Amino acid sequence: MADHQNSDEPPPKPSRKTPPPSCLPSPPPPPRRQVSLIQPSQKKRHHGKTTKVLRVFRSVFRSLPIIAPTACRMPAIPAAMGSLPEYGTVVHRSSNGQRVTGTLFGYRKGRVSFSVQETPRCLPSLVVELAMQTNVLQREMSSGMVRIALECEKRQEKDKTRLMEEPVWTMYCDGKKSGYGVKREANEEDLNVMEILKAVSMGAGVLPGNSDVEGPDGEMAYMRAHFDRVVGSRDSETLYMLSPDGHSGPELTIFFVRI
Repeated sequence: MADHQNSDEPPPKPSRKTPPPSCLPSPPPPPRRQVSLIQPSQKKRHHGKTTKVLRVFRSVFRSLPIIAPTACRMPAIPAAMGSLPEYGTVVHRSSNGQRVTGTLFGYRKGRVSFSVQETPRCLPSLVVELAMQTNVLQREMSSGMVRIALECEKRQEKDKTRLMEEPVWTMYCDGKKSGYGVKREANEEDLNVMEILKAVSMGAGVLPGNSDVEGPDGEMAYMRAHFDRVVGSRDSETLYMLSPDGHSGPELTIFFVRI
């Protein structure tokens, strides 16, 4: 009878157990900023048209009468424009240089990256991870002008690899070997930084970084400026940082060479 009475009772409900934390679904990642950068224009210079114009100009110039020149002197530089910089800071740039936007960025205790864009609104045409920590480069630039040389071995004549497409570079900072610079495709973080700085043409500052990864030093420092890009040959290009005041020499010069 006891068993019969117990059978009339409703069966016990199964207890719910909270799954361990490892089984809980992870929260969705924060939404990424939508990238609205555009492709660079890939402008090509028309050397044929330039050569034709020069030929016409020369033919016209040769037809002019020869006039004996009078004595002349170079005008003196006004004192308000400042004195000439000392030797070692004077950089001769070609008028054929192309102005581009260069950005140095990186976590303070991480390696600094260098991005080249046609304009701040374009996708990067080159991203190189340099063999130097961001805080070290900041210290070097605060003490004076910095020269960075990125060198690689010269290729055979039949090899059509462009200079800026080289994958690995030996890096020298002010004549001292620092390690190896690596060219890479712009990743999601690079594009996010370029998107945030889209409205910035020149300047320096700090961007909020991923503190979960980098810890308390998760801030990302950046410095953006105009650079004069001068092509010496198929094996040498130079990027000169343009000073905003126009009086002093560039604080940073980056050389790309194949030797």
